[in-house]
Amino acid sequence: MKHYEVEILDAKTKDKLCFLDKVEPNATIGEIKSMFHKSHPQWYPARQSIRLDPKGKSLKDEDVLQHLPVGTTATFYFRDLGAQISWVTVFLTEYTGPLVIYLMFYFRVPFIYAPKYDFTTSKHWVVHLACMCHSFHYCKRLLETLFVHRFSHGTMPLRNIFKNCTYYWGFAAWMAYYINHPLYTPPIYGEQQIRLALIIFLFCQIGNFSIHIALRNLRPPGSKTRKIPYPTKNPFTWIFLLVSCPNYTYELGSWLGFTLMTQCLPVAFFTLVGFIQMTVWAKGKHRSYLKEFRDYPPLRSPILPFIL
Repeated sequence: MKHYEVEILDAKTKDKLCFLDKVEPNATIGEIKSMFHKSHPQWYPARQSIRLDPKGKSLKDEDVLQHLPVGTTATFYFRDLGAQISWVTVFLTEYTGPLVIYLMFYFRVPFIYAPKYDFTTSKHWVVHLACMCHSFHYCKRLLETLFVHRFSHGTMPLRNIFKNCTYYWGFAAWMAYYINHPLYTPPIYGEQQIRLALIIFLFCQIGNFSIHIALRNLRPPGSKTRKIPYPTKNPFTWIFLLVSCPNYTYELGSWLGFTLMTQCLPVAFFTLVGFIQMTVWAKGKHRSYLKEFRDYPPLRSPILPFIL
């Protein structure tokens, strides 16, 4: 059996960082990262990007050496991804913030509104309903992070947590300030509007959870296997017939319901910004599905059936 010699160069300077002798042909990139880590302890595997070209895409951990377009002396390029943090930690942090922040405004803790309103409660029942819906949404997200989601990537750059928390925490504070404000006025069409909004919100929350369960069941524990998601016996998953990322479709629906319920401009703006970001993610995922699976259903749109 022939063995490989592997040299790893710095992607920026082209300096040789490491030379590995007698590497097995069936060694994976993940294993090569572990070997590299032994000679450079400051760069743990999750922090490493190994690529065939200095400006190329990162190789996957499961890529096998002998299946790559390299000779018996393989040259790879290394790029430092920076300090990493687990996805679970990021999600728990960015979702706990909105939950706590919103409740601070709901209970009107001191120094938010005028002193005479400290720890008072709103006279409008929609304010209490909105608090329950907002809290339910983020409790659901926290529980899904702990017990449902299976992440294809274990970590993300540490700097992202500050960007993500600024987004989620900032919008939560902005929305909560106006919804729980002593001068807040209920929706113009009153109880009918609120009840319709609640039905939309709950329907989409159940739908979102159903999609997350369906996606979880596609990937065995500890696996990075990707499959085409299809509808299951659960009617909430039948939207897979028309959409690649129905979890985003239902998420958008939830926030449209919450916007209708509160009739609050900051909520509408948060929904719009979220929709734009989710559309970017959905289009990216849709493209990767089309690229990876030749038999991918042609009827599907990224996020909105027949539209977008």
